[in-house]
Amino acid sequence: MFNVLECVIYDHDLRLVLIAALVCILGNICLFVVLNRSTFCVETRRRHWLVVAALAQGVGVWATHFVAMLAYRGAMPIRFDIALTLLSVAIAVGFFWASFRWLGKAPTTARCAVAAAGASIGVAAMHFTGMASIIAPARVTYDLVPILVSLLLSWLCFWGAFVAFARSAGWQRIALPAALAVLAIVVLHFTAMSATTLVPDPTRGDALGGAASRDWLVPAIVLANLALVALALTGSLIDRWLTDAHGLAEATLEALAITHDGHIVEVNHQLGDLLGVSSGAILGSAPGDWFVRLDGSPFAVPEGASVEARLRGAADEDQIFEIGTRTIEYRGRSCQVLAIRDLSDRKRAQRAIEHLASHDALTDLANRSQFTLTLDDAIAAGTPFALLALDLDRFKAVNDIFGHAAGDEVLRRVADLLRAAVRGDDIVARVGGDEFLIIQRAVTAPDDARRLATRILEDFAEEMDVARDPMAVGVSIGVALFPADGADAKTLQRNADTALYRAKNNGRGVAAFFDQEMDELARERRALEHDLRHAIGRDELRIVFQPLVATAFGSIVGYEALLRWDHPERGEVPPDDFIPIAEEIGAIVQIGEWVLRRACMTAATWPDTISVAVNVSTIQFQVPNLPTLVRDALQESGLDPHRLELEITETAFLRNRQGALRALHAIRDMGVRVAMDDFGTGYSSLSNLKAFPFDKIKIDKSFVSSIDNDEAARSIVRAIIGLGRSFNMPIVAEGVETAAQRQMLLDEGCPQAQGYYFGHPAADPYADDAPPRGARADG
Repeated sequence: MFNVLECVIYDHDLRLVLIAALVCILGNICLFVVLNRSTFCVETRRRHWLVVAALAQGVGVWATHFVAMLAYRGAMPIRFDIALTLLSVAIAVGFFWASFRWLGKAPTTARCAVAAAGASIGVAAMHFTGMASIIAPARVTYDLVPILVSLLLSWLCFWGAFVAFARSAGWQRIALPAALAVLAIVVLHFTAMSATTLVPDPTRGDALGGAASRDWLVPAIVLANLALVALALTGSLIDRWLTDAHGLAEATLEALAITHDGHIVEVNHQLGDLLGVSSGAILGSAPGDWFVRLDGSPFAVPEGASVEARLRGAADEDQIFEIGTRTIEYRGRSCQVLAIRDLSDRKRAQRAIEHLASHDALTDLANRSQFTLTLDDAIAAGTPFALLALDLDRFKAVNDIFGHAAGDEVLRRVADLLRAAVRGDDIVARVGGDEFLIIQRAVTAPDDARRLATRILEDFAEEMDVARDPMAVGVSIGVALFPADGADAKTLQRNADTALYRAKNNGRGVAAFFDQEMDELARERRALEHDLRHAIGRDELRIVFQPLVATAFGSIVGYEALLRWDHPERGEVPPDDFIPIAEEIGAIVQIGEWVLRRACMTAATWPDTISVAVNVSTIQFQVPNLPTLVRDALQESGLDPHRLELEITETAFLRNRQGALRALHAIRDMGVRVAMDDFGTGYSSLSNLKAFPFDKIKIDKSFVSSIDNDEAARSIVRAIIGLGRSFNMPIVAEGVETAAQRQMLLDEGCPQAQGYYFGHPAADPYADDAPPRGARADG
C-alpha cells in the first residue's frame, strides 16, 4: 500500500506533468476567451458559444487529468476502461455547460457561486469517474475528509474566477479568472489524489490481463488537444469572418463608428482622420463627446434616420456632418453603426447657390427678389422703417464714354459706399442698372432717414469728385416712410420712386421726401404717360411747320416740322412737357416714326425748292433700323431725299458713338441732309464736327435771345458763326423774335434764321386754306 501523492516527484514523468499543466492553462484561457465573446453576442449566438466553452473546458480538464495519470511510472501496471474514460469527459462537458448557462450574460455574485459549485462538482465527478476506470491488481480506497476539502477549495477558486470574470475588464478579464480556474482544478486533482490509496490485491490480476493497453490514451489526448486548439481557431475565424466588419469599415470612404450601449467599440481610420485623433482615443467614448446636433438637442440618432451635426467645440461653423445609423450584429452582439458623411463642401456650395439666387452677382448686394421678401417681412413686423430709392447721376454718360467694364467698377464702388453708410441690420439692394433701394430699420422719426440720406450724399461728394475723377457719379435719393407714406410694399415703393423723381427734378444730387403734393404730381405724370402711349391711336397728335428764312432777304427756304399734342381734357400740352416723358418711357420711337412719315408726306406736296426739317431723338438712334425707316418714309411719300433734313443733338453720340456715326453716314448716303441742333449747349465737342460732315449747324435759341444785352452770348454766337464758316457749314440761328436780333445776326454774317419774328408755326403752309405765306424782311 502506498500514497499516490508521495510518488509524484519520484514515480512520474515530469515532461508529461508539464504537458498536463500546459493543457490545463491553455484550456482555461480558451474558456474565458470564449465566455467573454459570449457576453457580447445576441442570445442565439451566445448559446452556441456556451457549447464551445463547455467542450473546451471539459476536454481540457479531462486531458489534464489523464495526462497526469499517464505521467505515473510506478511498479504497479495500470490500464483504463474505455467506456468509463469516455464517460468521464462527457460528465465534465455536461456539468460545465450547465454551469455556464446558469452563469448568464451579466453574472451576479450569487450566480457565480452556484456556477462555481456546478463546475467543482463536474471536475470531481470527472476525476472519480476517471479513477474508477483504472484497471490494476489493487483496490482503490478514498479518505472522505480530504475529498470534501478538495471540493470546498475548488469551489472557492471557481467562485473567485467567475466573480473576477464578471467584474474585470480588458486582459484582466481573461488572465485572472483563468489563473483561479487552473488553481481550482489543480487543488481538486491533487488534494483528491492525496486522499486516494491503492491497496494491492493479487486476486485482481486477471482483470489487468484482459484490459486494453493504456497506449490508446496517448493519441486520444493528442487528438483532444488538437480539438482544443481547433475550437479556439474556429472561434477566432467565426469571430472574424461572420461578425467582424472592421475590414469592410476600412474599405468605405465614409467615417464609421460602431457603438454598443452608447459607447464606441470600433472605428475606421477615416473617423480618426476626421476628428484628428487616433482610433484608440475614440474607443470607449460616446458619440456625443465628439459631435453636437445643429438644433442644439442632446445627441441622439433615431434608428434608420439621419441628423446634421458639427464637431463639438469646432471654430469652423461651416463644417457640417450628416450622421445616419443602422442596427447591425457585430461580433455577435447587437450594435449601432454610425455613418458620418462630411457635408461641408456640399453645404458651402448650397449656400453659395442660395446666395447667388438672392444677391446681385456684380455688387454682392441683395437683388430684387430678396429685397421684395425682406420688404414684405419688414411690413409684416409693423415696426417703422424708411425706404430709400437711389438713382445714380451721370452713370449712363460714364458707361457710354468709358465702357461697361468701367461702369461695373463704378457700381462696385457705389455698393461699397452704401454698405459703409448703413447700419448692420439695414438692407441695401441693387434692383436695376444704376438703381438701388435701402431699408433703414428702426426709424423713429424722419430725421433718422434724413441723417442717413445726408451721410450718403456726403460720402458720394467726398469719394466721387468729378474734378479729380472723370468716372465719378452722383446720386439722387427719394425717401418714403412706413407706415406714414404707405402700408403695403407697392404703395411704399411707388411713393419712394415719386420722391426720387422729385429729387432729380430739383437738380439731382439731393434727397427728397415723399409728401401728398408729390403724390398728386406723380399721379398726374402717370396719367400723362398713359395718355401719351395712346395719343397716336386716338389721333391726338398733329404737326405744325415753322418757316426757315434767309436772314438777309427774309425769303422762305424751308420749314421745320414741330409736334403738337391736343389732349381732349388738358388742351394743348406743351412739347417741353411731353417730349421728355415720351423719351423716358420709350414712346418717342413710335411717335418719331409717325412724325417722319407725316412730314415727308406733307412736304412732298410743296414746291421742289422748299425743304422740311425733322427732329430725331437720341432714343431713336438706339433703334438699329433708323436708316431703313428714313428710306421707307421717302419711298412712301415720293419726297426727294435732298429736300429732307434731319436735326440731331450731340447727345446722340454719347451712348453709342460708332453706331450713331454709322447710322448718320447711311442716312447721308441716301442724299438726306443732317443738321446739328442746339449747338453750344450740353456736350458740344469739335470732335463731333470733325467726325461727321454736318450740312448745317443750328445755334440754340438761349444764346440768340441774349445777344441784345449780353456781350458773352454775342461772343458765343460770333464764335459759332466763325466756326461754321471755317468748316464750310451754314449756320442757322433759332429763336429770333425781334428786329434787333435779326440785325445783329446779319451783322455777324449768319445766313439763315428762324423764330417768331419771321412767322409762327402753322399747319400745312401750302394747303388751300392756309394763311398767306411770306416773311417779314424788315422790322
